[in-house]
Amino acid sequence: LRPQERERVVWDDEIKGFGVRVHPTGKRVYIVKYRHRGRVVKTTIGPHGPIAPAEARARAAEIITAARTGRDPAAAGGRGSRGPTVAELAQRFLEEYVPAHCKPGTQTVYRSALVNHVVPRLGSRRVADIERADIVALHHALRATPYQANRTVQILSRLFTLAEVWGLRPDGSNPCRHVRRFREEKRERFLSDAEYARLGAALKAGEEERLEPPEVIAAIRLLMLTGCRRSEILTLHWDHVDLETGELHLPDSKTGAKTVHLGDPAIAVLRAIPRRAGDPFVIAGTSPGRPMKDLHHYWQRIRRRAGLEGVRIHDLRHSYASGGLLVGEGLPMIGKLLGHTNVHMTARYAHLANDPLKSAANRIASRIAEVAG
Repeated sequence: LRPQERERVVWDDEIKGFGVRVHPTGKRVYIVKYRHRGRVVKTTIGPHGPIAPAEARARAAEIITAARTGRDPAAAGGRGSRGPTVAELAQRFLEEYVPAHCKPGTQTVYRSALVNHVVPRLGSRRVADIERADIVALHHALRATPYQANRTVQILSRLFTLAEVWGLRPDGSNPCRHVRRFREEKRERFLSDAEYARLGAALKAGEEERLEPPEVIAAIRLLMLTGCRRSEILTLHWDHVDLETGELHLPDSKTGAKTVHLGDPAIAVLRAIPRRAGDPFVIAGTSPGRPMKDLHHYWQRIRRRAGLEGVRIHDLRHSYASGGLLVGEGLPMIGKLLGHTNVHMTARYAHLANDPLKSAANRIASRIAEVAG
């Protein structure tokens, strides 16, 4: 079963309702579909690999047989009476809770953590049987990437809280409580003038020599010149753009609706982007009417040509903030430009605000010392 650009389900010829969900990454997960009280229910059996095809078929047959007797196997856990598996809970979480309560970027993060880390390790276990030791073991297994380890436990905590709400575990039994998180190193990387020059040259070369799609070049320039988040630029609609007033009106950013004020260079980038007929997205994707999915692999190539190894796309947002401080803008102004909802979010840049003061102090003292001899 070869992966394709989009997620797909390949259904079994022998057992009606049994199939394999094939992700673009190549990961394959067994699922089963059945009808209960007039509605179609899909539930996850578990990942291919840890679960053999024959075992998955047997489980699917049990679930479908149970459904024909009038029972809901998802509520009953598919087999036996000890409740659903972690894989089934994760599937319900992704289908019922996440789309209704999470933004698209968060949905992607949740799905990735569950599919890549949680289900392969805990998917076949019963929700009711998971203990703190299991969470600690999973957290430890991801110790090479502390940030990912901590986020996975955070997502699991949300998952098991909902398990309590849905009556699958007793109240107050969340096994993620008191799991000590790894220390995370805060990364605040700011581009110097020389690095900006190299990045600008790499973008110009990529444009002139057609090394990268023009949409990618435009997206990265907008990230540099606006301080916007990647998701805000990739999902930007032309309806959100007002070139006359020089503003972006974002209806649903990470912090809610906000207005982004544009400088003349950013306006020039937007004016140069050709509009596709019938396509609402400023940074159009490869499929009509769909946004560009990600910039990661493009950015990898661009930053390599610019000699910026280790610089993340999000560092362009930090660098925009630091650039504002270095030209004399105060923290409150920077916070408004970035769309921060409280002063604590902008406070991380406070140490940079001292640089212009140090320069001024140095110039004054140097002049006095020169005059005084």
